[in-house]
Amino acid sequence: MEAARVQHKDSGFAAVLDLWPKERVKRLIAAAGPEDVVRALSREQLTVQDLAALLSPQAVPHLEEMARLAHRLTRRHFGRIIGLYVPLYLSNVCTSDCTYCFYAVHSGSRGARRTLTLEEIRAECQALARYGFQNVLLLTGDAPKTTPLDYLAQAVAIAREYFASVSIEVYALEEEDYRRLVDLGLEGVTLYMETYDRETYAQVHLKGKKRDFDYRLGAMERAGRAGARRLSIGALLGLFDWRVDGFWTALHARYLQKECWQSAVAVSFPRLRQAPPRHPIRFPVGDRDLVQLMLALRLFLPEAGFNLSTRERAAFRDRLIPLGVTMMSAGSSTRPGGYALGEETLAQFEIEDRRTPEEVAEAIRRAGYDPVWKDFDRAFCEASDGGAGKVISKQ
Repeated sequence: MEAARVQHKDSGFAAVLDLWPKERVKRLIAAAGPEDVVRALSREQLTVQDLAALLSPQAVPHLEEMARLAHRLTRRHFGRIIGLYVPLYLSNVCTSDCTYCFYAVHSGSRGARRTLTLEEIRAECQALARYGFQNVLLLTGDAPKTTPLDYLAQAVAIAREYFASVSIEVYALEEEDYRRLVDLGLEGVTLYMETYDRETYAQVHLKGKKRDFDYRLGAMERAGRAGARRLSIGALLGLFDWRVDGFWTALHARYLQKECWQSAVAVSFPRLRQAPPRHPIRFPVGDRDLVQLMLALRLFLPEAGFNLSTRERAAFRDRLIPLGVTMMSAGSSTRPGGYALGEETLAQFEIEDRRTPEEVAEAIRRAGYDPVWKDFDRAFCEASDGGAGKVISKQ
């Protein structure tokens, strides 16, 4: 096992990350001048030096121009559609100890811990399907013994009865485990590195399998090799310097686009707005910071999807729509049983945008976009895989 873990570090994106230590990234960002920003804004395809310039303080006076370019690029590659998805928490039991998370085993949180039964998963799916959702994200805490692979497989199979697209956000898995879930109809995998800074990562992950930085870092490549068609990554903004973590996130996304070219790669921008008392937020990210990060990454990654969750305030989410967003969650609950069961179990975090799915859809329409509950058909995927175009998704 140790030899396998060493191999993880010496190959894949870990090797790329080692070429860009934080000192080098910080120097590159600090060295950017106004002329570097202007040059970056004139390019069709950005270099890493251009990315650093757009993440630098020198880019702040150019945010309006960056926004115009980002809007134009997003319209070119994604049109006027904003996809809608919903998170479904299967369990809030967690055996890892992440200092920033209310689910952590030593977080001090007093809410009820709960793992849904298969019947309860079905009830939650039925409730969400009635809203019109066709894209669901299944989440658990980091507790492989509580929610083992067999449990995840059954959850995916149930969800596929109700939704055209099923994704997971769970603990990191082996390639063969991802492949088993893909064979059951899994479409996407979301997994946040939390922070790409090894030192900070070790400081905030105190216990559990999640402490293994390199194993987690390689998870998305394993998912891509296993056939997952959607790969979503991100850093938890606020754990470390957002400019540096944003730089690394962009490198990771571009790497996955090349190495897992059959998968669509997306980036999420979760901002740490609440944390247990033991975790002071040392690197707060302001609204303008988040806007600059999204714009810089859109210009660097014109073909990547951008996901925006209900962690952000409703009015702020609405203003971000034209800046590169392609997917938004709506009507979310971060509690197991938060839809059909209505139980007050422990939440991972309190959501900021409490609007109903239809209210979010209406806000998208007011912004001049079309809310889309389902933006693809697996019949196309089946045909491309030699399945004679068998239609297995719900219309």
